[in-house]
Amino acid sequence: MTEDRTLRLVSLVSYALHGVVAVAAVLPGVQASVGLLVVAFILDLALQGGAKGTWQESHFRFRIRTVLIAGFLYVITIPLWLLLVLPGWIAWGVISLWFAYRILKGFFRLMDRQPV
Repeated sequence: MTEDRTLRLVSLVSYALHGVVAVAAVLPGVQASVGLLVVAFILDLALQGGAKGTWQESHFRFRIRTVLIAGFLYVITIPLWLLLVLPGWIAWGVISLWFAYRILKGFFRLMDRQPV
């Protein structure tokens, strides 16, 4: 398997793991393990160097940034849950939709073999 195909396969697996977490975050009552997200994040961090200088480098950077930004937003909106459930639920719902949008955008760009 060529390096390009290996990186693409890793990206597909990572997008799939992110996608499961994204869908579960948006659907009420569905819980996906944060462990899936951690596995995908570590996979991206570990293999990011192999994509350096290729069109896939942007995908690794994109997924890593998406997870870091979403994590930061979730943490800073925790106080909204203390006000009442509704503000926290709305904030986390919006963050989850944004996360899902980013993952889908990246996935479709990967399928077209385009950088993000």
